[in-house]
Amino acid sequence: MTLMKIVVPVKQVPEVAEVKVDPTTGTLIREGVPSILNPFDEYAVEAAIQLKEKFGGEVIIITMGPPQAKDALYKALAMGADSAIHLTDRAFAGADTWATAFTLSEQIKKMEYDLVICGKQAIDGDTAQVGPEVAELLGIPQICGVRHLEIDADGKSVICHRATDDGYEVVKAKMPVLLTATKGLNEPRLPNIMGIMKAKKKPLQDVTAAILGTQEAMLGLKGSPTTVRRVFAPEKRKGGIKIEGEDAKTAAKKLVEFLAQKGAI
Repeated sequence: MTLMKIVVPVKQVPEVAEVKVDPTTGTLIREGVPSILNPFDEYAVEAAIQLKEKFGGEVIIITMGPPQAKDALYKALAMGADSAIHLTDRAFAGADTWATAFTLSEQIKKMEYDLVICGKQAIDGDTAQVGPEVAELLGIPQICGVRHLEIDADGKSVICHRATDDGYEVVKAKMPVLLTATKGLNEPRLPNIMGIMKAKKKPLQDVTAAILGTQEAMLGLKGSPTTVRRVFAPEKRKGGIKIEGEDAKTAAKKLVEFLAQKGAI
């Protein structure tokens, strides 16, 4: 088969343990909060690198975000990706999933590719919408929730195990195709010192709205048909009760009485 060209869109997200919400505005506080490469995207990056190592080719990472989003690109490059593209412009700010997918797809349309591999979802939004939307905008097939991936003997198709609520489905599709990676697909590698050093020397292109060549009305907040009205942290669960020091029959009776009081039975 010919050398593969694989595009991997990624996102920098806040560290889950450090997520904070502004009580006044109801929005996420990102300033001063550590950010990481979205964990589901790590599975996508690892899958792309493994395919490159087996079949040869090129892995290009794309992200859309503020200047600090470069850190996510550098991690992917340190893992073994070949080059990166950073879509960065204030015109991209405030994008919902649709505007994000549109912006990414506009860049990908300018590129040659056999596969687009995304993470199943971003842990700061959990919508799982961007990958499928990118596929629709590119006009290519999509296989979501991939937990196993192989290239068919013809070298022109992928065979994937797609996770479902009831188990998994085996799906085959011709390339180009978009996949979304889920937990279990692989074990993402940790960048070594050599990889980290090489990452800073690999090609990294900044792309603004002007370079992208798309009307700003289609980008960012202006191009977003949905808006987030409020974000809030869930209430902490209160401790339950313990029935101790009783024989089984008495404990069961107290439990039934308690559940009845709560309207559970």
